[in-house]
Order: sequence, then structure tokens, then C-alpha cells
Amino acid sequence: MNSGGADSRWESAGSGGSAGRHAVVVGGSLAGLLAAHVLAGHAQRVTIVERDRFPAEAEAEAEAEAALHPEAEAGAAGSALAGTAPRPGVPQSRHPHVLLEGGQLALEALLPGFMEELRAAGAPRVGMPEDIVQWQSGRWFRRVPASTHIHTGSRAQIERLIRRRVLANPSVTLVEGTETVGLLGDASRVRGVLLRERGDGARGEQRELAADLVVDASGRGTKAPRWLTALGAEAPHEETIDTGLAYASRVYRDTTGTLGADAGAEALGFYVVPNPDQPYGVVVLPLEDGTHLATFSGLRGDEPPTDEAEFETYAKRLPHPVVHRWMRDAEPLSPVFGFRRTANVRRRYDLPGRRPAGFLATGDALCTFNPIYGQGMAVAALSAVALRDALADPRRTPTTRRVQKALLAASRQAWDISAGADKKMPGAVGNAAVVRPADRVAGWYLRRVQERTPGDPVVGRAFRSALTLKEPLSALFAPKVARAVLFGPALPTPEEPPLTRDAGDGGDGGDA
Repeated sequence: MNSGGADSRWESAGSGGSAGRHAVVVGGSLAGLLAAHVLAGHAQRVTIVERDRFPAEAEAEAEAEAALHPEAEAGAAGSALAGTAPRPGVPQSRHPHVLLEGGQLALEALLPGFMEELRAAGAPRVGMPEDIVQWQSGRWFRRVPASTHIHTGSRAQIERLIRRRVLANPSVTLVEGTETVGLLGDASRVRGVLLRERGDGARGEQRELAADLVVDASGRGTKAPRWLTALGAEAPHEETIDTGLAYASRVYRDTTGTLGADAGAEALGFYVVPNPDQPYGVVVLPLEDGTHLATFSGLRGDEPPTDEAEFETYAKRLPHPVVHRWMRDAEPLSPVFGFRRTANVRRRYDLPGRRPAGFLATGDALCTFNPIYGQGMAVAALSAVALRDALADPRRTPTTRRVQKALLAASRQAWDISAGADKKMPGAVGNAAVVRPADRVAGWYLRRVQERTPGDPVVGRAFRSALTLKEPLSALFAPKVARAVLFGPALPTPEEPPLTRDAGDGGDGGDA
């Protein structure tokens, strides 16, 4: 693989050749694991370099427990998996993670049978809008039959299951507890990475690891732009939008019978969506062990507190007291954890510039989103599919720039959704936060879409298909949808939180 065609040592990999080829993936999270899985089909060896150490002891205990008690219910297995502690390198793992339908389809294409394995592990499957009590733009949603489902288990659970599948391939090797501190090569080509044992400090012994391809999947805190500059290459242009949004999360057990199928309740969670006029948000979602993760969000200067008493008081800022009432009576099971780094950042490696062949960026190292939209895991999977397709394309040589453009394209819809919404929020800053005339036209149409989504099943189905990355944004302009948006009224919706499902079928067409 190369940037301009001068060096073809990796290009044969795109057409099936792999003899002697070595790929290094920096970062062992979802994006890195899935990239390694794809590259194993095009290289003799793939090495994943991860700065953390994975909780092998907890994983071994979970597997042993499953072997000793094969009759255990899925929920019990899920509880064992939930014991896997969040890794230091993924601080946002203590907060909600949802796997959108577009990501589910991509994961199934990469790892056939994975979704069945995830469900067997107890990951909650939540139908939208049927299973959630949702408020947005001053209206409660009708809880008509689901047109899409999301999985809401812990990040640790899904990462563990993917890691087990990927590392079962003997071509893939994991190097843990090791930091990547630089790139080898020059401005024309990357030839490997410079490593150091974690904990050795700045003066620790460094070692070289040669590679034909290096993929940066090190996440939001990537240092690759600095590494490229050290080689004499150009760092990518960065586009940023930052609303200053912050999170605070805490685990609860429902003791009221309000949430959870096991309690006989008809609702699985709550969701209050913030907007420019009402900046406070909350999401309460089920985890695989039967508990619920409650997360508040607020903007710069009015961030949710991490003090336990103040955390519950913060719920009074929401537009309705239903979540505060639930939280007041539920049983708290964890401390409150905060998270502040929520800016949208897109690194434009696809643009022309002096950049070396043999280097790619993917996942959050390429494009990271405000986590409130729940897109990260889905985009990691969609990016791996894009990598697979670009390397296997028989019509085009997989040059570095061509593959990098394919990876960026895989994240474009998620960026358009996240950045497009965030630039309208009060206090948004960044070089990509400018609202253009075209944004105002699209914004007028999308406001009408959002006004009709809570009560109109046709518009709601299209809106959810786009938000979950299952269908392109053009689905919002299909003739049937456009007629309802442009000429139809905003249909009636519940005046109070709908704690039971809608009695009618809603005309939504059922499960997608």
C-alpha cells in the first residue's frame, strides 16, 4: 500500500498476497481489534500494540464459571461479563454505550454469528421507540412497535467478546502493557513503530518493531500527528466542534417496578434529548446484569456534578420530574463518574499533503464524536467493513490515500449528524462550528422532521433508520416521508410520560 504508487510492497495484499507482510495496529480497543481482524486476511502477521493490560483474570473466571454452570441463564452470564473492569485507556467505558443497528449489521458481516453471541451473553436489546420513555423538543414519543433495536450492555462486555473472536486467529498477536511512542521511517514511508514498556518512564528502553503497514487506532488521545511531524511529514488538518458538554453516570437497581422486563414493567429506560432550548439531558439504560446506568449531560458552566447528593438533585433541571422520582426511589450501586472530553474532532488525512505511505488512521484516532449520539462503536465496525472492501477491491490499487478516504467516508454520516446538531448548541466553539447558509436550509427541514418524529410512525421510522446508521440521510427525503414532513401536521403525542406501550400498531411496520 502506498500514497502514490511508487512502492508496491503492500499493494499485493489487496489482491490476496500476504507472504511476509506484517501489519501493526496501535490500540486494542474496538476499532483496533476489528482492523486487525480485517488485516489478518492480507498479511502473514498482525500485531496489536495496547498500552493497557486487559483483565485476563476476570475473563478467565467468567469462562470458568460458564463452563462449570452451563445451565446458568443468559442474565447470569451477562453479570459475570459485567465484572470486567473498565480499562484506564477507555475512561468513557463507565458511561453508556449503545450499539446502533448500522453497527450491528457491520459486526455481523465481519464476525458472523456475533450478534447471537452478544444476546446469549445477556446484552439488553432495546426496541425504539417501543421500550423507551422518550422526551424531545417538548413532546413525549408514542411508544409504537419498534422499527429498530439497540444493544445497551457495557462497553467492557462487547469489547471482551470481540477480542476473544479476533485473537482466536493465530495470525493476530496482542502485545499488552506497551506504549507506542513514535513511528519508524521517513516522510515518504512509515516502516514500523517505536515501542516502550509502559511504566518505564521517558527514559525507559525503547525498541523498534518493523512493519509494512501501521494503523493508528489509539483513540481520541492519539499522538500520531506529532509522530508524523517528527518524520518530516505533515500533520492532518483537524476540524473541531465543542459544545462543552459533560457527563456524569451512576449505576442503579430499579426497586420500583418501573423499569425492566424482569420486574414486569413495560419500559426499559428513559431518554430526555437535549436541544438548544433545553440543554439538559438524561439517559437511563439497562445493563447485562439487570441494573441500569443513569447518565446526566449538561453544557459548559453547568456540568452534572459527581457529588452523589448533588447528582440526584441535578435531575430536577429536566423538563419533567419522572426521572427524579425514579432515581429517588431506586438503589444506587456505584459512585458517580464524570467525563468531560466530548468534542467532535475529525482529522483530514484524506486531504492532499506530505504524508507517508504505509500509515492509516481509523476509529476515534480519525474521527471522534460527541458520545451523546452513541455512534462510536457502530462507526468502528463500519470503518472495518470499509477497510475490508477497500483492500479487496479488484478494480483499484489500495493506495494509502485511497484506503484512508474510504475510512473517512465510513464515518461521514455520523459526523454530519453529530457535528450538524452540535454546532447549533449554545456556546459551541471550534473551527467547524460555523453555521453556513446550507445548514439553515437543512435545519429548517430537519426541525420539521423532529417535530413529527414523536407522533408520526412514517417519519419516525425514517428518522431512526438514519440516526442508527442503517440507512443514508437521504432516507429522510423519500417521497412518503417528505410529504409527511412538508404537508402533514405534527400528530398528537402523550401529554405525560408513557410508562406503557402504545395500544395501536402505529402503522410503523414492526421490527426492522
